[in-house]
Amino acid sequence: MRRAFDLSLYLVLDPVQCGGHDAAVSVARAALDGGVTLLQLRAPEWHKRAWLELALDLLPLTRARGVPLVINDHVDVALAAGADGVHVGQRDLPADVARRLLGPDALIGLSVSNLAEVADANRLEGVDYVGAGPVYATPTKTDASAPCGIDGLAAMRASSRWPTVAIGGIQAHNAADVMRAQPAGLAVVSAICKAADPRAASAELREIIRRASS
Repeated sequence: MRRAFDLSLYLVLDPVQCGGHDAAVSVARAALDGGVTLLQLRAPEWHKRAWLELALDLLPLTRARGVPLVINDHVDVALAAGADGVHVGQRDLPADVARRLLGPDALIGLSVSNLAEVADANRLEGVDYVGAGPVYATPTKTDASAPCGIDGLAAMRASSRWPTVAIGGIQAHNAADVMRAQPAGLAVVSAICKAADPRAASAELREIIRRASS
């Protein structure tokens, strides 16, 4: 049975931004304590064995808190680690293929950046949510599409049959603005990975989301 998931505060954990394997584990632990509701491991600069080793150290933390752990792109790493699912992009393994490989209980996310990609996602049956953006320009993902802005995000959210999490350049100072588009949640990278206090940064974002949603 597919587990329930909460997109409200979605951390894309980049171990390079955190400062390495051990630092990433510490950031993840603090962020979970601060209220992160879903964790994605994304380490584009690392080889797969390092992905697997970190995923295996993250799983006990996420499982203890009932928070899903998904792996960016690499279905084989997700399978090897026993992660809860994957998040794929437009040039990665297709979402329906990932579903076939991972089975009916896996959590499958798909990145979208425009209304045409949302329409394509709407025709799929193997998707659980979409990550829409980038909302703002971001150095985190050098091959990202042009920023869609708040209006573009709102249009994608309104057109999507799937829950939509906003991503791209989101920080505490603009999180409330992004929530005006009524996404299911906010996905962040540097706002937590580079924070001096990841727990406090997570708690602050969680409170912003709570206030915007009430």
